[in-house]
Amino acid sequence: MDTYRLTSRSFGKLLQVTVFLLVILYFGRTLFIPMCYGLLIAIVLYPICRWLEQKGWPRSLAITAGLLIVAILFAALLTLLVIQLQVFWKDFPALLAKLKPALLQLQAWITSFGISTPAQHQWWQQTLQQAGSNMGSFIKGALSAGMGGIVILFLVPVYTALFLYNRRVFVQFLSRLAGTEYREQLQHVLKEVIHTYFNFIKGMVMVYIIVGILNSIGLLALGIPHALLFGMLTAIMTIIPYVGIFISALLPISVAWITRDSIWYPMGVVAVFGFVQYLEANVIFPRVVAAQLKVSTWATLVAIIAGGILWGVSGMILFIPFTGILKIISDHLPATFLGHLNVLLDRSPKK
Repeated sequence: MDTYRLTSRSFGKLLQVTVFLLVILYFGRTLFIPMCYGLLIAIVLYPICRWLEQKGWPRSLAITAGLLIVAILFAALLTLLVIQLQVFWKDFPALLAKLKPALLQLQAWITSFGISTPAQHQWWQQTLQQAGSNMGSFIKGALSAGMGGIVILFLVPVYTALFLYNRRVFVQFLSRLAGTEYREQLQHVLKEVIHTYFNFIKGMVMVYIIVGILNSIGLLALGIPHALLFGMLTAIMTIIPYVGIFISALLPISVAWITRDSIWYPMGVVAVFGFVQYLEANVIFPRVVAAQLKVSTWATLVAIIAGGILWGVSGMILFIPFTGILKIISDHLPATFLGHLNVLLDRSPKK
């Protein structure tokens, strides 16, 4: 009975510590999100920097080379986005020419349900007025999000460089924190963490390839020109949350509308992308990434949901490798460590 009470008290204190940490993560997300992105990139770049240092490169120069590789990849992604916007802008006049008769057909179809044309015009005017009244808050939110994104883009490479340059200091700090008893386990944990992050990146690449293939198959079935190009580009652009999939889908939708005489083809493109995105979020991503991280699909889904609640889209990305790291740590923790944690949490006198 006393043991049960001791365990219950320990569990209650552990739950309090967990809630306290979650509160810190939520309110400190402005600090932790760029720091965690920097840590993720630093772990991915660590093998490259170490290889360059073994070849005689100074550490600062090796870190600069690694960051330059990341910057080139990011610039290539932005270039794809700009190219798609330019192509869409060229097709925009033809899209407007198609849009006017389509709207007239839609208006006639709605009229067949007993809704008169003046009533439709009134509804459109009210909708535009509401949209105009909300435009100020929308622009304010967009500017705030844009400034936040710029700050993160500036801080992430700074954190990455600091983690890579001072990695020995961080390892020494963790060694002292773990103590001599767990120093050997710490080395195994760090090696497996690097391997886990590598598997995470590999899993992400596999997800984008699978999504691109599914997009291409759907567009080929609809007979859309350049289906493979559009399918792969749309999959790659999903790296940019929400905005990427929206902008990349505009081009195949507009091509489908211009090259086909029916509005069902653009709607079919929307349906294909929507279905593939559903599969990617609920089936492909949890299964493929979980398989690479050796984490269960259930744990991956919980990490995605919890990360979305705490840190939004960044949390959905970052919490998955964090789950893999927690699994590695728990696999290397002996039972005596849990006993020490129990004693640390419960310092009440024993009867």
